Amino acid sequence: MGLTDGEKKEVAALWANVSGHEEEFGAEALDRLFLSFPPTKTYFPHFELSQGSAQVKAHGKKVADALTTAVAHLDDLDSTLSALSDLHAHKLRVDPINFKLLAHCILVVVARHLPAEFTPSAHAALDKFLSKVATVLTSKYR
Repeated sequence: MGLTDGEKKEVAALWANVSGHEEEFGAEALDRLFLSFPPTKTYFPHFELSQGSAQVKAHGKKVADALTTAVAHLDDLDSTLSALSDLHAHKLRVDPINFKLLAHCILVVVARHLPAEFTPSAHAALDKFLSKVATVLTSKYR
């Protein structure tokens, strides 16, 4: 089931607060992912993975920017994320569970930095959105 109109509004409003903080939030989410789930580091053998590294910051910004694009196209996530799905499924061969793990880390980062905006309904909507993104990113694995 897709996002309701209300959930779409919640996601867009919450994510608008991420604007200007993409590198910071994205890097923090990746740092949390690598710290909490060390096997995820295996997908980045060429990165310097220490906290605050330029490579983690750059990749964190890519992740947050991709989510910003997805938020702008909530009614068409399949085609919006198609190229990323192909990349992760066919070239990078990322274990699909990692998208769920990263989604959890993103939720923690948003909650930590935007506590007033991270209402229970915004939390539920963002969680559902990130789940939909993970589903689309893993759709090419089948």
